[in-house]
Amino acid sequence: MTLDVWLLLGPVIVIAAIGAVRLVHRTGLPSLLVFLGFGLLMSSGFGVVLHNPETVQKIGLAALALILAEGGLTTTWSHVRRSVPLAMVLATVGVAVSTVVVALVVRYALDLDMTKALILGAVLASTDAAAVFSVLRRLPLPPRLAGALEAESGINDAPTVIAVMLLSSSAHADAGLGTFLLETLVELVIGAAVGLAVGPAGAYALRHVALPASGLYPIAALALTFVAYGGAALLHGSGFLAIYLTGVILGNSRLPHRAATRGFAEGAGWLAQIGLFVMLGMLAEIDELPSAVVPALITGTALVLLARPVSVAVSAAVARVLRVDRVSWRDQAFLSWAGLRGAVPIVLATIPWAAGVEGSEDLFNQVFVIVIVFTLVQGPTLPFAARLLGVGAPGEAHELMVESAPLEELNADLLQVKIPPGSKLHGVEIFELRFPSGAAVTLVVRDGRSFVPEGSTRLRVDDELLVVTTAACRDEVETRLRAVSRRGKLAGWYGEQGLE
Repeated sequence: MTLDVWLLLGPVIVIAAIGAVRLVHRTGLPSLLVFLGFGLLMSSGFGVVLHNPETVQKIGLAALALILAEGGLTTTWSHVRRSVPLAMVLATVGVAVSTVVVALVVRYALDLDMTKALILGAVLASTDAAAVFSVLRRLPLPPRLAGALEAESGINDAPTVIAVMLLSSSAHADAGLGTFLLETLVELVIGAAVGLAVGPAGAYALRHVALPASGLYPIAALALTFVAYGGAALLHGSGFLAIYLTGVILGNSRLPHRAATRGFAEGAGWLAQIGLFVMLGMLAEIDELPSAVVPALITGTALVLLARPVSVAVSAAVARVLRVDRVSWRDQAFLSWAGLRGAVPIVLATIPWAAGVEGSEDLFNQVFVIVIVFTLVQGPTLPFAARLLGVGAPGEAHELMVESAPLEELNADLLQVKIPPGSKLHGVEIFELRFPSGAAVTLVVRDGRSFVPEGSTRLRVDDELLVVTTAACRDEVETRLRAVSRRGKLAGWYGEQGLE
C-alpha cells in the first residue's frame, strides 16, 4: 500500500474504533476485543497481514510503555497507596507462582518441554493494565481492592517482560534459578531507582520552568516518562517499572496544567491501545487459530481456575506474614477472577517468536485465543462477581475530575491576565474594575502565591489574574481591562473605552 492509502486507512480505523468504544462501553467488555477484531478484519478481509514478529514486538513494547505511562499519570496515589504493598507481592510472588503452576499443567497436559512451558506460563502471568483500567474504573469497588488491581497491573509487566526475555534467550537457557532470580531483581531495582529519580526531578523542573505555551506541559510530562524508560533500559534495568513509577510521581505532583496533562495522556494511551491491538490482530492469521482453540482452552482454564487463584492465595499469605495486608477470602476470590489479560500477553508472545524459539508461533496463537475467549467470559461478569462476593461498594464516590473542557459546555471562558509594568491597573481595587455581572476575578497569583481575592483587594504590577466570564461578556471584560490599564479606574470619565 502507498503512504496516501495508509494515511487514509489509519484515521478511518481510529475513528471506527472510537465509535465502537461507545457501543461496547455498557457491556463491560474491554474495548481491546473490538480493536483486535479490526486487526483480524484487516488481515482476513483485506489481506493486510504482518509477517514480522520482531517488528511487532518492538512496536508493541513501545506501545505498552506508552500505556503504562498513561496508567501512571492518571493513577491517583491516595487511592492506591494502601494497596501498593499487596500489589507488589502480587506482581512478584504472584507472577512467579502463576508461571510455575501454568508451566506444570501444560508440561503434562500439552506435552511441552519445560522451557516452552515456562515461557507460556510467564507470558500469561501478567494482568493487563489497559484491560484492568478500562473495566475496573467503571466498577464501584472499595478503594483498597480497586487500588490493588490497578497497581498490580501497572507493576507486574516489568517482572514478566524480564522473565520472558530471559527464558527466550539462548544465552540464559542453561542458567540456574539463582542466576535468573538475581538478574530479575537487579533489573527491577535499577528500574525503580531510575523512576524514583526522574519522577521528582521532572516534577520540580516542570514547576519551575515557564514554558511559552500551555500545550507544551503535557508533552514534556509524557517525554519525561520515556526519559525514565530509556535511561533504565540503557542501565540494563526495567524500563517498564521506571516509566510507571515516573508517571505516578508526575501525575500526583502539583504541576502546571495538571488536568490537561492527564487528558493528553489518556488520549495518547487510547491511541496506543488502538494501534497496538489492531497491529496484533493483523499479525494473527485467522486460518491458524482454530487449531489453537483446544490447547488454549486447556491452558486458559488452568490459568483462570487454578494458577491465578493459587497465586493470589499465596500472595495473600505472604502479605499476611509480612504484616503488610490482610486479604479476606471474598477479596481473594474477586482478585482471582478480575485478573484480566489483554495486549500484554499477546505482545510478550512475540518475544520468543522473534527470538526463533521452536514452536513459538503456536504459542502465540494459543495466547491470542486465550485473551479473546477469557476476556469475553471474565469482563462482562465482573459486576456480577462483585455483587455475588459482596465486595462491591455502590455508595463509593468516584474520582471527581475537573478540567477546562466543561467551560465550553457552560458557554464560559477563562481569561489569564498579567499586569505589566506601567499599567494603570496597579493600585486598582477589584470592585473598581466594574466587570459585568457575568464575570469575576476568581484567583490572584502574587509572588508565587495564589489566593482568592476580595472586592477590596488592591492589584499590583506582576499580579496574574484568573477571570471567569460568560462568552457573552468576554468582549466587554477585555475592553474594560484595556481601558483601566491605559487610564486607570476613571477610564470611562476620561472617555477611554479600551477599544483596539
